[in-house]
Amino acid sequence: MIGYLSGRVLATLPSGATIVDVNGVGYEVHVASGEPPGVDSSVDLAVYTVVRADAIVLYGFETFEERAFFSQLLATPGVGPSTALAALRTMPMAALAEAIESGDHKTVASIPGIGTKTANRIVLELHGKVAVDAGEVVPAGAVPGAIEEALRRLGYGTAEIRELHAIELPDDESAALRVALGYLGRA
Repeated sequence: MIGYLSGRVLATLPSGATIVDVNGVGYEVHVASGEPPGVDSSVDLAVYTVVRADAIVLYGFETFEERAFFSQLLATPGVGPSTALAALRTMPMAALAEAIESGDHKTVASIPGIGTKTANRIVLELHGKVAVDAGEVVPAGAVPGAIEEALRRLGYGTAEIRELHAIELPDDESAALRVALGYLGRA
């Protein structure tokens, strides 16, 4: 899984994706910031990798906190990468987190591609999972994206994965997955 890229912008595509040259290899990255970086500018991106049957898609963020928030949005049923990316392109992460924490469904529903039902689901699923501290978003007990994705592929649902917020997971992914599976097996 690709988690970070540092390089030079070669081009910005009409789809909103950016081609980033990293030592002679061009990566197509869908960048979350509202305005794409300029051609020939250098970028450092925290990357969230989505592996599908037909493609490997990279989503880039200015900070690892923004990437973690994107991952939390993806944990909401009915919210895919395109919708989560649109949310972060539409409003600042802190504003979106504040709307979720305050239960402001209307603000969340104002994001293009998110209707009333999805907005309600986002607020319901993420309320209490993100904390806004002096304008910064701090994921509350976030399960690392790779662990969450592995558990989803094994058939675990959002409610079961949410239980893991109560325990400390090791930094090593394989050890974290073993601890998570052990905990969920006992729950």
